[in-house]
Amino acid sequence: MKNIFIIAGEISGDTHGAGLMRSMLDFHGEVKFFGFGGPAMRHVGGESILEWTEEAGVVGLWEVLKKYGYFREKMDQAMEAIMDSRPDAVILIDYPGFNLRLAKSLRVAGYAGKIIYYISPQVWAWKKGRVKTMAKLLDLMICIFPFEKALYEKSGLRTEFAGHPMVDRVQTLRKAWPREEGLVGFFPGSRSTEVRKLFPVMMETAKLIKQQMPNARFAVSAANERLAADMRELIAASDMPEARSWVEVGSVYDLMQRAQVGLVASGTATLEAACFGLPYLLVYKVNTLTYVVGKAVVRIKFIGMVNVLAGRQVVKEMVQGAFKPEKLSRETLHLLQNKEARETLKTELAEVVAQLGEGGAYRRAADAVMSELKS
Repeated sequence: MKNIFIIAGEISGDTHGAGLMRSMLDFHGEVKFFGFGGPAMRHVGGESILEWTEEAGVVGLWEVLKKYGYFREKMDQAMEAIMDSRPDAVILIDYPGFNLRLAKSLRVAGYAGKIIYYISPQVWAWKKGRVKTMAKLLDLMICIFPFEKALYEKSGLRTEFAGHPMVDRVQTLRKAWPREEGLVGFFPGSRSTEVRKLFPVMMETAKLIKQQMPNARFAVSAANERLAADMRELIAASDMPEARSWVEVGSVYDLMQRAQVGLVASGTATLEAACFGLPYLLVYKVNTLTYVVGKAVVRIKFIGMVNVLAGRQVVKEMVQGAFKPEKLSRETLHLLQNKEARETLKTELAEVVAQLGEGGAYRRAADAVMSELKS
């Protein structure tokens, strides 16, 4: 039996971690998992998976600094668990701020087992120099975007392109639904900090859209009941009590197929929206310190993966100074009232999605892990 420590620090990583774990168990026999994750990973791995994604899933330099003591404690806890049990492999899932430090600490401490990274951190966006460091720490990189394989292999790091798991998930969730005319879907993120920063602006945007297009309707998808409670609290503090009827829980993929257009927070959801063919605007805002630091280190022109893959702006990015109700309402109305613009965007989204592979991503990732363990 193989003993594997696996760690993911946010909701999307928890989903990918659970998919990988399930495929390893289904196709490769007995594997014992322990580590840090979320409810999906715990459902597969049992009580040996510590749930921490609600606390760990923070974004932004300032937000991380405020929780430094918490992350220091979890780093010590992870190190102790790994060095005491000496698993056959450590699998790191995305979450580079924590996971790359963990990898380095393990090598310094003398851990000689395999260290495998699944869901490549986007170092090509902010610090390509780290690729050489990663090549010294890791045994295998499993990436989900095709252009990443060549990037990592140049450094000597063995790399496998598994394809994007979203391709499989979308196929199982797709519904033959017509889009509802005039329905705007709001997707303010999967973290409380995101919802509290983005959703109030979305409500103000809805107010302006309604003035220009009285038949417009709105729905907002909450990833879980906790985030729905955040939304209801924000609505209660606003002058839009009617927005309570917009809130839906756990319907994100359905809403992406029902809405005529969407406003989608930067992150995994933007690629999901593309897979479902939703014409949308990418939106985001962080505190000023995080934005200034980010601008100084990010080396790419776009933040949306659809635009990165396309090499040009396919989806409009309404971030920071552009994330204002007046600008958002104008761009949203353009998509709502212009069928040609929507259809052109849907065609361009489909061309990008075609780059993500043909399915079976978790199975290929599981095969890559087990092959590495046998090598």
